[in-house]
Amino acid sequence: MADHISTQWLGEMAFESTNPSGHSLRIDAGPENGGQGSGLRPKALMLSALAGCSGLDVASLIKKMKLEVDTFRIDTLAELSEAHPRYYESVVVEYHFYGSNLAEDKLQRAVDLSVGKYCGVMEMFRRFAQLEIKVFFHKA
Repeated sequence: MADHISTQWLGEMAFESTNPSGHSLRIDAGPENGGQGSGLRPKALMLSALAGCSGLDVASLIKKMKLEVDTFRIDTLAELSEAHPRYYESVVVEYHFYGSNLAEDKLQRAVDLSVGKYCGVMEMFRRFAQLEIKVFFHKA
């Protein structure tokens, strides 16, 4: 069955979008584009989806591999094209792992599996953007 997203206009430049999970989020343009900035921006939301998709993969692999990680963060930096319609033409995805006993080779493998095999959002981005993946280990 196909995913069904319902997005309702709330007036002005704001929308509420309901996910198949039943959760919803607010989308709004910034004041520079006629909105009030009261919600997530659509393009930035795509970057959150990218980080979230890969993050879920990596978190699952951390659990399966029984790795010791205090926390990890994914920073996503993207450049928009100059011409309209503007889209992300280059994206850097940085994985930051924190802990005192990091198994760097296994964590790198978890990232590689997500990036190359499991993350469907990563594959979608690969269709229109140049991706650069960086992994950082921060030992406590």
